[in-house]
Amino acid sequence: MTPAPRAAPLPRYTPDMTRRDQEGQTQTLERTQVQRPRLYRVLLLNDDYTPMDFVVEVLERYFRKTETEAQLIMLAVHHKGQGVAGVYTRDVAETKVAQVTAHARQAGHPLRLVAEPEADA
Repeated sequence: MTPAPRAAPLPRYTPDMTRRDQEGQTQTLERTQVQRPRLYRVLLLNDDYTPMDFVVEVLERYFRKTETEAQLIMLAVHHKGQGVAGVYTRDVAETKVAQVTAHARQAGHPLRLVAEPEADA
């Protein structure tokens, strides 16, 4: 039985970000730029049918707000027409919108939420 061939060792990276290929030629490696993901605001929109206590419950349960924070956001929704429930990455924001919308429909409320990109500073 012959031993299995050994895999070639991984190339060693030098501080100047160059390495040698199999023919001994020098290759320059590019650094990739890492950017923070774009953030999205989850907004609760006002309607005339969803009870205020339900909105507070949603903010506490899905957005982990304290009762005081939830009350303030609920009042902003009631008086200004919308309120920011939280700021998240796109996937998290869309998931929260879907979860809360499903919960509201199941409870028989027309609560609306949207996720919109946060303005760049």
